[in-house]
Order: sequence, then C-alpha cells, then structure tokens
Amino acid sequence: MNLRTLLLIWISLSYNLSSYSAENFIYCSEATPAAFNPQVTTDGTSNNAAAHTLYEKLTTFQYGSTTIIPALATSWELSPDQKKYTFQIRKNVLFHTTSYFKPTRPLNADDIIFSFERMLDPNHPYHLIGGGNYEYFSGMDMGNLISKIEKINDYEITIHLNKPEAPFLANLSMSFMSILSKEYAMKLLKEKKPHLIDLQPIGTGPFKFHKYVKDTVIRYKKFEHYWGKAPAIENLIFAITPDASVRYQKLKAKECHLIIEPLPYDLASMQDDPHINLLDKAGLNIGYLAFNTQKPPFNNKLVRRAIAHTLNRDSYIQAIYLGNAIVAKNPMPPSLWSYHHDIKPYSFNLKKAKDLLAQAGYPQGFKAELWTLPVTRPYNPNGKKMGEMMQADLAKIGIQVKLISYDWPTYLKKSRDGEHQMIQLGWTGDNGDPDNFLHTLLGCSAVEAGSNAAKWCHKEFDSLITQAKIISSRKERSALYLKAQEIFHEELPWIPLAHSKIFRAMSPEVTGYKIDPLGGDIFKTVDLLSSEKEGTSP
Repeated sequence: MNLRTLLLIWISLSYNLSSYSAENFIYCSEATPAAFNPQVTTDGTSNNAAAHTLYEKLTTFQYGSTTIIPALATSWELSPDQKKYTFQIRKNVLFHTTSYFKPTRPLNADDIIFSFERMLDPNHPYHLIGGGNYEYFSGMDMGNLISKIEKINDYEITIHLNKPEAPFLANLSMSFMSILSKEYAMKLLKEKKPHLIDLQPIGTGPFKFHKYVKDTVIRYKKFEHYWGKAPAIENLIFAITPDASVRYQKLKAKECHLIIEPLPYDLASMQDDPHINLLDKAGLNIGYLAFNTQKPPFNNKLVRRAIAHTLNRDSYIQAIYLGNAIVAKNPMPPSLWSYHHDIKPYSFNLKKAKDLLAQAGYPQGFKAELWTLPVTRPYNPNGKKMGEMMQADLAKIGIQVKLISYDWPTYLKKSRDGEHQMIQLGWTGDNGDPDNFLHTLLGCSAVEAGSNAAKWCHKEFDSLITQAKIISSRKERSALYLKAQEIFHEELPWIPLAHSKIFRAMSPEVTGYKIDPLGGDIFKTVDLLSSEKEGTSP
C-alpha cells in the first residue's frame, strides 16, 4: 500500500464525520471541485458538488431521462419566428440562508437576468470576476445567440435570440445556466468580496452549502424551505476520495453509502457481495485523445492518422475497462440520434502508421508529451495505465512519449489554455443532443472558450454544425451531422477511444437513487432505510 493510500485512509478515519446526526448520507466522490458555481466549471466533479445540489435552472431534465420539464420557470412560450422565448417564473422560491448570507426576498426576474448577463455582458460588474472565462456559455456560442433578455415584470421574462436555436431549451437545462442570487452578489460587491460568489454559494436547490475542507470533505444541509419536495436526508456529505480502491474500502467499512467510479477489476467482487448494490447503465459518453492541432507536428493530419493506426484500442478496452466499454469511432456515442454507423474505425496497423509518419516528414519519429487523466472518469477509469499503454504503442513507430499529469483543477485549466500536445479527455453528454458533443467539443467558438481541447477550427465542419442548430427538423439536422462526422473522421483532431458503461456501488440501505444518463450524481430523492438511519452514523 503506497503512502498516498495510507494518507487517504488516515484522513477518512481521523476526520470526524460522526459529528453529524444519524441523518447523514455520505457520498465518496472522486476529486476536488474546481469551484462552487456551475457558470465557471465544466467537469462532472464540480457539477455534482454544486449544480446538482445547490442550484437550479429555468428548465431541467426529468430525473433519469433527457425529457425537459419546468423548474424555476413554470411554463414558456415560443414565438412563431422561433426567436423569442417567454418564461413564467415560479413564485415564492426562496434562496438559501447560511452563516454568510440571509436573503430578504424570494427569487424573481432580476436574479435570472443577473445570472445570464454576468456571462453575456462584458461590461457587467461580475463578468471578469474569477477570470471572465465562461467556457460552456462561450463554447455553445450563447453570446452570439442571445440578443437581449427583457424583463416583462417580476415573474416574467423574454429571451430574444438572433436566430432560431433547436437545442435552446435543452441548453437552458444544463448546469452552466444555473440561477444565482443578485441580492447576494450585490452584497459581496459592496463588501469588495465579489470573488466569493464562486466559492461560497447561494442557490435555490434542495441542499444548502455548510462547510468545505479543501481536498477532504464538503458538507451540505437539507434546505428546509425548498419550494419542491424537500430531500429525505438531513445532511449530505461528500467525502473526497481520489483513490478508487480507498472508495471501495470505505464502502465495505460503511464509511460511505455510495461511491463513484469503482475500478473495473473490483466489479465482480462487488457483484458477489450481498452488502453492496451495484448499478450499471450504458453511458452517454466518449473518452478521447486530443491533439493540440495548433502545435507541430500535430497540425499535420498525417501524423494524427499515423497515431490512430498505432494505438491498440481493443487492448485498452480489455486491460482498462475489462470489457465494460466499446471502441469508439465517432466523436459522440452510438445511442445518440444522427450517429454515423457507416464510418469505419481506424484499424490497428503499424505498417500503415509508419508509412503515414514518413509521408509527414517524420520517418524516425519524434518526441512528444502526453497528459494522462489524474482522476477516474466514467469514460476512462485509469488514465495513468492507459497512458503507459499508449506510450508503449507509440514507441513502436518511433514516437518517444513523456507522460505528464497534474491535479484535476490544474489539468483542466492548463488544457483550456492549450499548454498540452496530446491529452486524455472525455465527455458525458449534458442534454441528449448531438450539438452538445459536436459544437461544444469541436466548434470554432469552443476553441477560445476552452472546451475544444484540439484547438481545431474547420470552417466546413463548423458551418454544418452551425446550420444544424437553427433547423427544427431532426431529419434535416441528422443529415448535416452525418456530413460533419465524415469530416471529423478525415481530419481527426482527436482519436475517439471508448464509450464506457457507468457504474455506481452503494449500500443496500440506499433508496431513491438512479444513474443519471447525463452523468450527474443527484441526491434530491435519495433516502436511507430506517434501519440505517437508526444505526450508528458512519
């Protein structure tokens, strides 16, 4: 057992989680959130820590599906020209009261306008707070889409668009469109502490923020004045546990009720353990290896194709996912409509790889850096091991690879800034629309936003996916997306690696939990059987 594992176990044992009542639900999460504001984050870790606990949007997805339902908006109407959405805002929705803020009024139109204009308006007093980088908002080109937000009255707004946008309601249901408190923001501005809006959250969600010990634990309390059905659990605790083996040991020791991302080689023993429930579901995800196409030699598509023929992805599926994934060939999963089934994946062919590398001007290969994922993700359970396998594969055609990694928030920031050459990344769909993969990860506007890790802007590809956004017909949109996938396959800004199953392991006493197809861990409906509640708190 290495020093890091021992340290994590020591933290688990020494940190006094039992100081809470028996109404605890302890979730062993995998990493430290980058922030507590979904406007400025894109990763699943941060979404679980903030978007799915503390905040809400105008619309949302029905739990366990991609069906759009009302949330902070009770209803909406779309104008005949499909360029104006008018929303009726839910009344008597209260913001959280915490040790650092006590609201004096319920949510109204001012909060929604404040939240959106922070990202939209470069002159907004909060736009540059935290760096002014709204990766999702920019990557989905929302700044060019929204022309203005009009307040009709305290409980009605109209969002004016510059053009029709087929996935607009789905986009509004995503985490980055969460609603913040304008009153809280103005208080922080007056106190000259505006940066705290991203660190000390105030939302309207089912839980309210209580305490955070960096890299160790996040504590939430049930929001007793929640407008909807209040959570069944009093205290929600995220025990931050990066090591998947330690998460499993904590589950067996009853130190947590649910764990994220179990290791593939632990699944069989979990399945056989009567004290553990193992859930699985096909993931709406993609794991990939992105090339920084703005840096040589990766600006040469012959080099990129050579690497595609070198990586033995079938071996990764067996060694890393233990068969719980399929080899990917397109930049989105096969469960999405408009997936291109006729595209043939790049074969494992070292001779072809060497020929392509020679054509590109690198007959002897070259040296390069490959960044490996520092945390387990649903689309890649072991980035380090995959990196080592990639390193060995690439050495066969003369590419000498140095493996590099960072802690998760740093890894994400440096990738947004384009400091990498090759990088392991992935994506879990946020709204069930192909646009969420093709435009968010590969669109030209996503280069500057940071979500396009390949830094790849292909005008024809971008034109196709942009056209698809303004068409309401799914058949017509599909035709455009099929052409876009063909261009992607030809240009290969990144190599699709795998689409994996999602697994969660939990105590048998856990009820009300579903694996969300959009990748989130949501605890609003979770409860514990009475025997667990009456027992000793973990």
